[in-house]
Amino acid sequence: MTINRITGAAKGRSPAVHHNGIVYAVATAGSGTSSVAEQTRLTLARLEQNLNAVGSDKTCLLQATVYLRDMSTKAEMDEVWCEWIGDAENWPQRACVAADLAGNVLVEIVTVAAAK
Repeated sequence: MTINRITGAAKGRSPAVHHNGIVYAVATAGSGTSSVAEQTRLTLARLEQNLNAVGSDKTCLLQATVYLRDMSTKAEMDEVWCEWIGDAENWPQRACVAADLAGNVLVEIVTVAAAK
């Protein structure tokens, strides 16, 4: 059994793991920016890097869970998400939930994707 884990900056967890044709990836923008739109852009860019690191990309997403600090910012996040995800053939099953995120993190995205 082969499991490919990408080493990230956070101790004790990987930003992406590939096993048996399935890729699991997570990303945040960190806490350097104040707007949900900007954090979403940065998070999606990091997510794409994490997916690429284990042999996948956004066109292979199967499922995504978006965690927002404040659900009143969902429309702002959705605008950036929809621009990034592209055409309907790339749309994963997606849920969006409110969460008490660490520090100044406003958005975190957890995904499951097929490997290419």
